[in-house]
Amino acid sequence: TIGERLKRDLAAMSPLPAMPYQACHKATGRVSSQSLVRYKSNDYSVPSTYGLREVTIRAFVDVVEIGCGGGVIARHARCYEREQMIFDPVHYFALLETKPGALDQAAPLVDWEMPDELQTLRRLMEARHARQGRREFIQVLRLLESFDLPTLCAAVRVALQKRAIAFDAIKHLVLCQVERRPARLDLSLYPYLPRTAVQTTKAASYMALLSEGAA
Repeated sequence: TIGERLKRDLAAMSPLPAMPYQACHKATGRVSSQSLVRYKSNDYSVPSTYGLREVTIRAFVDVVEIGCGGGVIARHARCYEREQMIFDPVHYFALLETKPGALDQAAPLVDWEMPDELQTLRRLMEARHARQGRREFIQVLRLLESFDLPTLCAAVRVALQKRAIAFDAIKHLVLCQVERRPARLDLSLYPYLPRTAVQTTKAASYMALLSEGAA
């Protein structure tokens, strides 16, 4: 009977593999000096710290995963066109930190739509410290290596409201969001710190200094 044949077939079948089968095409590649890995005529970016290293490529129907040292270092939506370069801007922020002048000319950032909060933050940082402000802004962008864009943008909005225009303050706000704890940017939480009182500038004060100098 069919039932008897099923029992015989089940007894003869091999057990299922311990790991699920990955329905993908596997290949190997090498990272170029531009932090790109070629697969099927297209180039996919990886973090700049992996330049010139050997990598493994797993191409699924909709995703291309690039691994190195047993871990996944990059994941992109698969492109079925030809001779295309698929960038993730986050992969290049570490390199841009050493070359902040290339921020506006970097090819990986050409098609990246920077949120308004980040554009405002960059303008304020550069207005305050020029080149050093641009480098500090890139440090803020590097937080995307560990946190997602909505979390970073939310922290930047709070920093702009509090006028805490600094990398350390924004990183603190990001960590507070992730850890679900209140931020500590309010000086009222630190009563032991000395307080300062800044008076309104008056012309009479300058006249008094001049008279003291003349004496």
